[in-house]
Amino acid sequence: MKQPELIKTLAPIVAADSQILILGTVPGPLALAKGEYFAHPRNQFWRLLFAVYEHGFSEEYEERKKLLKTYKIALWEVLETCERKGSADQNIKNETPNNLLFLLKTHPEIKFIFFDSKAAAKFYDRYFPRWEGILYETLPSPSPAYASLSFEEKLEKWRAIKMRH
Repeated sequence: MKQPELIKTLAPIVAADSQILILGTVPGPLALAKGEYFAHPRNQFWRLLFAVYEHGFSEEYEERKKLLKTYKIALWEVLETCERKGSADQNIKNETPNNLLFLLKTHPEIKFIFFDSKAAAKFYDRYFPRWEGILYETLPSPSPAYASLSFEEKLEKWRAIKMRH
């Protein structure tokens, strides 16, 4: 039987003026292999974000990062390392958290944290307090595995990000 793979997350995408932080759990296998957040073509993260800001969708990772910078959005993961069999968050074990306290202390402009899934919020709450002065919100997962909401239903909830500007 295949053993769980040890996963180490990607570096954060963050700028000095970031005001919003979107947190996931850990990147999927394709994202890790490519070194790009949400690299799986069926993951709806980038499609949702481009639609929220009414921009034409781009497959180019540099354009995707430019969208984050334009709207002062940082992107990272709650977990720094973990073991996970496959890509499902329910298979995560032996996890260690990222140093979110350091990130928030060095980027005091961040006032909004959005979790990209209930799992990300659960792991965050396991390791960190909800800091005063920061608004937290959990969004529906952009994962193709989370199909109980349509793209349009997810988009309606993801529009909360734009309302924070």
